[in-house]
Amino acid sequence: MTTVVLVDDHAMFRAGVRSELGGRVQVVGEAGTPDEAVRVIRDTRPDVVLLDVHMPDGGGLAVLQRIGTTLPATRFLALSVSDAAEDVIAVIRAGARGYVTKTISAEELSDAVLRVADGDVVFSPRLAGFVLDAFRDAPAPSPQGVPAPGDPDLDQLTPREREVMRLLARGYAYREIASELFISVKTVETHASNVLRKLQLSNRHQLTRWAAERRLT
Repeated sequence: MTTVVLVDDHAMFRAGVRSELGGRVQVVGEAGTPDEAVRVIRDTRPDVVLLDVHMPDGGGLAVLQRIGTTLPATRFLALSVSDAAEDVIAVIRAGARGYVTKTISAEELSDAVLRVADGDVVFSPRLAGFVLDAFRDAPAPSPQGVPAPGDPDLDQLTPREREVMRLLARGYAYREIASELFISVKTVETHASNVLRKLQLSNRHQLTRWAAERRLT
């Protein structure tokens, strides 16, 4: 039977999904935060992770980036209230095999999980067009960790700010970034605030997405 880990910051929603999936899959773990999700996924090595996109501390994108390619047999299916193109594109680029919205029926959700487990790519109606358009229009990617030349946003940042953004894109918490770079948490917060101001962004989620889109991981 296909094994599944549920990742969502609302316990009642996880309970509902567990009930809706019924006996078609085996739910082997649950998590409500990115840190907890990474631990549970690494411990259980499920076939599929049903992953909420918007959670505190980086959300589903942080989970994808931290797991990376370390568990090639585990596939990720994003489940979100959002059908925004930028959300869909960000998680697919980070490695998710599909994206469905929370308006999906129980039967459709079960089918989506099983299809992803079998290697298919699954999207809710109209979301596939976002991905096709994004990859059709995207320039050839730079090698991982090497920013595209002439990026005016990146050119605004100091080397230390880029280091902070690289770790933020990997899903690190501020205290983890401070430990990695041997600086204080306050200094990390200052760098993040400076980048927010320079890029005219409003929160950490937008910072993480910005860094991930530029392959700063």
